[in-house]
Amino acid sequence: MAADLGTGLIALAAGAAVGLSAVAAALAEKEIGVAAVGAMAEKEELFGKGLILTVIPETLILFGILGAVLILRLAGG
Repeated sequence: MAADLGTGLIALAAGAAVGLSAVAAALAEKEIGVAAVGAMAEKEELFGKGLILTVIPETLILFGILGAVLILRLAGG
């Protein structure tokens, strides 16, 4: 069974939603991690805040997955 062009573009859009949100989360996490390590080097009691702030960008990937599900659900029929 051959897939048509529309099905391929829908899959490409869903993959781009997840992939681009993962790249954005990685870049944000890198910047926050560098700042958190620098802050913890000066004040060790900032470990908890630094850990929480480092994890927050991971929610971007959840939004990407939600977008991909919506793309597949709405465009797929």
